[in-house]
Formats: sequence, C-alpha cells, structure tokens
Amino acid sequence: MTDVTRREFIGGMSMAAACAAFGTAAAEGPQPAVLPSKSHLEWADQEIGMFFHFDIPVFKPRWRWRTFRNLPGPELYNPAKLDIEQWMAAAEAIGAKYVVFVAKHCSGFLQWQSDLYPYGLKQAPWRGGKGDLVREFTDAARRHGLKPGLYASTTANSFLGADNPGRVKAKGWLGAPSPETQKRYAKICEGMAEELWSRYGELFEIWFDGGALAPSAGGPDLIPILEKHQPDAILFGGPKDAKNLIRWVGNERGVAPYPCWSTNGRPTQDDGTKEFRYPGHPDGKVWCPGECDVPLKPGCWFSTDRGRYWTPDELMTMYLHSVGRNCNLLLNCAPMPDGSVAEEDMKRYAAFGKAIRVRYAHPLGRTEGDGATIELPLAKDAGPAGQVVLAERLQYGERVREFGIEAFDGGKWTKVYSGSCIGHKHIACFPPVRAARLRLSVGKAAGRPAIREFSAWRVS
Repeated sequence: MTDVTRREFIGGMSMAAACAAFGTAAAEGPQPAVLPSKSHLEWADQEIGMFFHFDIPVFKPRWRWRTFRNLPGPELYNPAKLDIEQWMAAAEAIGAKYVVFVAKHCSGFLQWQSDLYPYGLKQAPWRGGKGDLVREFTDAARRHGLKPGLYASTTANSFLGADNPGRVKAKGWLGAPSPETQKRYAKICEGMAEELWSRYGELFEIWFDGGALAPSAGGPDLIPILEKHQPDAILFGGPKDAKNLIRWVGNERGVAPYPCWSTNGRPTQDDGTKEFRYPGHPDGKVWCPGECDVPLKPGCWFSTDRGRYWTPDELMTMYLHSVGRNCNLLLNCAPMPDGSVAEEDMKRYAAFGKAIRVRYAHPLGRTEGDGATIELPLAKDAGPAGQVVLAERLQYGERVREFGIEAFDGGKWTKVYSGSCIGHKHIACFPPVRAARLRLSVGKAAGRPAIREFSAWRVS
C-alpha cells in the first residue's frame, strides 16, 4: 500500500508543530484508515479540468478504429488553423485549473516526434513533418498557469492491432497476434511512456484509458518509468500498484453517485464500456477519488461526432454532482479538423464558467471549525439560503460519515438536509429557507470532524 500515512504526512514534524500547523484536529480522535498523498490534495483543490480530444480520425470522420483497416493516412493530418492559445482560452473560460491532451488515442497516431513506429506527426505534412503537438500543448498550458496532463492509452492501438485490455487482437503493423507480437507491443508502450513522461516536464495528470494491463499478463512494465520520471503525477485508472491513483465514476455524463467516497477497496480498471455505480467505501484501504469526464455533447468526444449540446441547466447539474460530490469535473473540448475550437463551443464554455462564478460569488455567510457541531450566523438581510458548501480538511482523511444541516428561525431548529460523505467538497441543495443561522451537526465520524468550509449561498 503506497498511500501516505500520518507519520509520512507530517514528515518528521513533532506533534506540537503539526498541531500548530494544522489545528487541534490532528491530535484528537482516531485517524481514518487511509490518508491522501500530497498530490491527491493538490489535485482535489483544482476541481475543474479540461480534456482535449484531437486525433487523426477527425480527418476521416466515418472511420472506426476497431475495424483495424483503412486507417487515415498521415498525409491527412494538416490542421490549417490550429491555435493552441484558443485551446487554453477554452479551458480558462470554464475555470479549469488543469488540462489533459489526448497525445495518443485508440487510432495509434503519435502526436509528437517519435521513431517507435511510422504513424505520427513525423509522417504528416503539418509543420513540415517536424510538429510536436504535445510540446505545444504542455508549453502553452504552463504559460497560462494551467497544469498539463497527457492521455496515452496502452489498452488500444488500431495501427498495431491492439484492443482492450491491451492485447494484440488483429493483424497490424506488428503482424498477426502472437506471443512475440504481444511482447513487442508491450515494449512499444513502454517506449511511449518513456518519451511522453521524460520530455515534457512535470505532468499533473496521466490518463490510462481502460487501465493498464499488468506485466504478468503481457502488459508493459510502467511503474518503474513512472517512478523515474513522474513520481508525483495523478494517475487516472493507472497500474493498480502505483500511487496517486484516481478512479472512473462509472459513466461519461459528468456525474458521480452520492455518496462518493475518496477511498475504495481497489482502484478501478474497467475498459470504459461498462457502467457501474462506483460510490467507493468509507473504510476503503486505497485512496482513489473519482474524476467525472464528460464531452460537451453527449457521447461526442471528437468534433466530427454528431449530437446535441448539454443544456446550461444540465451543465450546472454536472458541476453540482461532480465537484459538489467530492470529485473533479473534466469537461471535454473537441477542436475541429482545422484545429480551431468552434465558436458555439466557446460560447457555451464561457456561459458555463460565468454561471459557476456568479452562483458562488457572494456567500451569505462562511465559517470553519472542528467538532461535531458548528454554527453559521447569517445577516438579517441575507435573504433565503438554498445551498450549503461543506469541505473537510482532507489531509486528515474523510472523517465525517453522517451529518445534518439545520436552520434556526422563529425559536426552533429545523433540519433541512441530511448527508453522509463530505470529503473535499459537498454542495448540499435544499428548498430555500430564511434563517438567522445554520448549524452543521455531525452524527457519525471517524475521529473529530475537521471542517475547512461551511458556507451558505442564495440560489435564484
């Protein structure tokens, strides 16, 4: 188990120094079974990220990678209006703090300079065959103060004849399926990891779509490469024995179940085609919080996929049911074949980001504290409260297991909400009430509750 222990977290500090730094909650009550790593804490604080799906299939829209035939030729890849600054503007519009680029999707096309096999930017006319979109993306992200991440699936590669969970199943560039071609495929995956994780600086998040086949089953040996080049990166669906893992929530609708605990019995490595309800477990032994990935149009990850847009109300519900349910939200951006982001997409990103900022611009009251009961006074002219935002001091783990929110007005307390998981953030919605003060009452906890935010908000 690689999760950070209490002793590792305080890094040799004395108990007195630790309590001075983090508050008395560190010294009181039993600790939860597992605590987050430093990388987990940083990742949770970002809350919103943007995914970028741009790959050679956009130049041949009706092609499907699982046919393993008639792959789009590299000569098709030549986006005339690719504006990496516009990509970053799309991320900033929604309030994203990190960005993840699909460097190598299921087609197998390599969007950086590589000699691993002849299917990538080195064979394309874009930038005269010298283009490196991974470099442009990671450099631009850092210029804009965004944390860069990369997606590079090891589970599927049409050019090499591989499909989930990372086995050669069809005749491709490597040849027909055989033990030998499987070994060569695993070595190529290791080569991709070595190139992507060593050339582009520190990566915030690495996406393993569909997990990573274990070396004992014929998959690549990735953990040593991770430990060498990206020891602090967050890993979506990564090798099960790696650290800093996060998990899929079971759908691509941008919503998590409730409760959705950061701890789980095991990390998830499903192939992305099955849907389960992944609530985690409050006493799980693996810290592996959920990330909610979703395209701007249902089921449409690339710009050439056709479908309607999510409505503004649906997008806000995603926010409430992802960030507001102890997860991060990863909203997709799908540049068009010319490399630009559609004007209508940009408008919707801007509207979504503005809606979040407006809703949470002016709290009716805000406080913090430790213990089973915390009161929040509200000003007389505050107006009705319809939402409460709760957050735990996550460095101590998820301590709160059951809680209620009560409103005081007219001489009595009335319960307006009941819940279980808080974690990094929980947004509690209830019918608007006018109250002189609100009260958080924790009925069940693993140790003394440590609340870093208890705030109330008006909802129009």
